[in-house]
Amino acid sequence: MKLLRVGTAGQERPALLDAEGALRDLSGLVADIDGALLADEAALGRIRAAADRGELPALDGTGLRIGPPVARIGKIVCIGLNYFDHAKETGAEPPAEPVIFLKAPDTVVGPQDTVLVPRGSVKTDWEVELAVVIGRTARYLESAEQGLAHVAGYAVSHDVSEREFQIERGGTWDKGKNCETFNPLGPWLVTADEVPDPQNLRLRLWVNGELKQDGSTAEQIFPVGEVVRYVSQFMTLYPGDVINTGTPAGVAMGRPEPKPYLRAGDVVELEVEGLGRQRQELKAA
Repeated sequence: MKLLRVGTAGQERPALLDAEGALRDLSGLVADIDGALLADEAALGRIRAAADRGELPALDGTGLRIGPPVARIGKIVCIGLNYFDHAKETGAEPPAEPVIFLKAPDTVVGPQDTVLVPRGSVKTDWEVELAVVIGRTARYLESAEQGLAHVAGYAVSHDVSEREFQIERGGTWDKGKNCETFNPLGPWLVTADEVPDPQNLRLRLWVNGELKQDGSTAEQIFPVGEVVRYVSQFMTLYPGDVINTGTPAGVAMGRPEPKPYLRAGDVVELEVEGLGRQRQELKAA
């Protein structure tokens, strides 16, 4: 299933995109798309059955904003340097273990919402990523197979980053990762049953129509199941938590000088195969 949330910010309603690409209203069946729903197999089954029977009312999507596909995200765990080519372009050795940092849930916006360039920023960068949404509580998992079994679904994530704040201003990466609007998510949450191999997805990103990133999750150093298993050794993952699994090569930081960092007025478009497409215009904060 392709689950999404539509409407003005803070007032989104749950919806489904059916096999014909029509928008269907879920508000008569569920209150929202969040961790509680994703952990409730019976509720998800009712949605599937209603969709199969053609019982879900149509929604007119004209002019309707698409919000983040998951509400009330508990935490966003991010994996750094998780593609061989991205590690190489940044001059880093492939890590022996996953690099973990966190993004605050309040960085999440819709897939077509405005992204704000922070005040004083000269190194705002792009990163297309595969997002994993957790569907079952995960703690101390023992295998990558168990990791995959705890995934509810997948989505497109844009891990916007400010490289000066991240690298040159001391401390951890958090200052360059948690600026407002720095995590567009969506348009849909595609349930795991529709993504048979998360290690075979193409990721692409364009800036002002120019292709900048073109990679595949096949190049991940640590695949999705292993990432979920590994993270569960250090923190408990709950339904509705999100893991951003890293970005392939092609970011501004890895390019020759003068590096083409983002500025107000730029337009970024990105997609992950089968998971939909995002588009953001950048404006000054």
